[in-house]
Amino acid sequence: MAELVTVVVLLAAMVVAVPVAKRFGFGAPLGYLAAGLVVGPAGLGLVTDVGAIAHASELGVVLLLFLIGLELRPARLWVMRKAVLGLGGAQVIVTAVVVGALAAFGLGLPLPAAVVLGFGLALSSTAMVLPMLAERELLAGLSGRNAFSILLFQDLAIIPAVALLPLLGNSGAMPDADGAWLAVAKGVGAIALVLVGGRYLVRPAFRAADSAKSPEIFTATVLLIVIGTAVFVQAAGLSMSLGAFMAGVLLSDSEYRHEVRADIEPFEGLLLGLFFVSVGMAADIPALLAEPVRFIALALGLMLVKAAVLVGLGRFGGLRIGGSVRMATVLSQGGEFGFVLFGLAVSVGAMTQAQASAAMLVVTLSMLATPFLFSAEERWLAPRLIVKSPRPFDRIETDGSPVLICGFGRVGQIVGRILRLRGIPFTALEKDAAQVDFVRRFGNKVFYGDPTRPELLRAAGAETARVLVVALADVEESLRVVEIARRHFPNLTILARARNRRHAHYLMDRGVTHIVRETLDSSLRLTGDVLQTLGLPQDEVARTLDTFRAHDERTLLRQHAVHHDETRLIQTSRQAAAELQALFEADRDER
Repeated sequence: MAELVTVVVLLAAMVVAVPVAKRFGFGAPLGYLAAGLVVGPAGLGLVTDVGAIAHASELGVVLLLFLIGLELRPARLWVMRKAVLGLGGAQVIVTAVVVGALAAFGLGLPLPAAVVLGFGLALSSTAMVLPMLAERELLAGLSGRNAFSILLFQDLAIIPAVALLPLLGNSGAMPDADGAWLAVAKGVGAIALVLVGGRYLVRPAFRAADSAKSPEIFTATVLLIVIGTAVFVQAAGLSMSLGAFMAGVLLSDSEYRHEVRADIEPFEGLLLGLFFVSVGMAADIPALLAEPVRFIALALGLMLVKAAVLVGLGRFGGLRIGGSVRMATVLSQGGEFGFVLFGLAVSVGAMTQAQASAAMLVVTLSMLATPFLFSAEERWLAPRLIVKSPRPFDRIETDGSPVLICGFGRVGQIVGRILRLRGIPFTALEKDAAQVDFVRRFGNKVFYGDPTRPELLRAAGAETARVLVVALADVEESLRVVEIARRHFPNLTILARARNRRHAHYLMDRGVTHIVRETLDSSLRLTGDVLQTLGLPQDEVARTLDTFRAHDERTLLRQHAVHHDETRLIQTSRQAAAELQALFEADRDER
């Protein structure tokens, strides 16, 4: 009964704290940490068996490593190799050396403890940083990609660090050279067995589970492979995280990869949240209250050292000062793998329990401070430091093409491909620089420019062209182009893409008569396939779709007169639905 009460308390704390933290823009990890602080021994004391919770929550870290391995396909790692190995390797090495030296010479720690502390504090929190960047859509930027590369290297570096940790210990785990060689041999043999066995056994196991047509058996198979590999590797003297990581890499090119990820993510998210809760519960609050200045100074010192290293590496790697500061802000905290490393260091005698507890408290404080610092950076520093220097528009050279395409996304590209196949020249304008660079790699000729500027339309040949295709995704921009074309280039016949009925009405307000609603044709074709699959004759399917299309076009024209009046628009929509129903009923009666 007591165990069930503990589960209820933990779940209630997580359910309350995480939404509150997200509501104020601080992310889920901070909510989990706060929940642990509140319900733990230093808070309300509702949960006291911190050790049991911590052991159970370690599975969350194992599953996180598995998911990292699952995403780490060799091809992806090869593309990111320079940033991962160069920037990530430099960050870990430089930070570990600086922090380790400060720990040894500044704090007087023994060399083994200083080495563990330096490496452990060089790591950042993958579970905290990636959600923060993703929520703000910053992962696609250069600083976001570099931050991800550094985190990826850190996640990889923890594997050999944990494997080599016993070499720093004095607990008798590796007492002599023969014992060391035996331990290395056991580790290498375990890795070889996992790689060979995984290559020949994993896919047959998944095929067998899939053939059972039972989702719970498939999930059980995934968990068996992950946890079984982790336990097997741990039995050979290595870490469970290494085993889980290797299991993920083995499955990274599997056809079951996406299904495996969908099955594991809920477990990983909940257990990793429990891991953060256990960290909050285990925080040495009495020590913090006894020496608040010391521990706050150590946490701030850690973040300043890491930030200085990251800013320097960012500038050396070509990042602007704003991007370097942002990368330093999000990566300056300690990470969850530091807790794992410090705990293992105590078990092998490389650190004392007091040293590990102090280090964990410093990491916890730095993690608590990160969301606040990131919010401050976004509000006050980023607007001043991150200056987007606009890329100059292309100099447009046109040979009198009869067709001008504004917007070369998924719609404009199809128009251009067919025109090219027919030998009809065209000039394409696209204002998204990344899109321009992307389509050019496939041999498309497109100019980087803003089609809402009259001088660029003129330079693109709008005065001599015959047809203007407005294929812009943004409604306001497409309307602006139409207005400019009708005012300055009346010679053009305008054909426009409409995202929806409202967009179509706005285009009709501006005199455009050639309008194509982007989802109508594809939706009708899909509906036709559905009807044929259900057994309707082809001529009946065609008649049904033609009836619907003709009635919908008439309704669109009729609603144009009242589209600014929502009440009348709703009324005409209901009338149109009744009319369409009557048409289909009359059609059935005639047959």
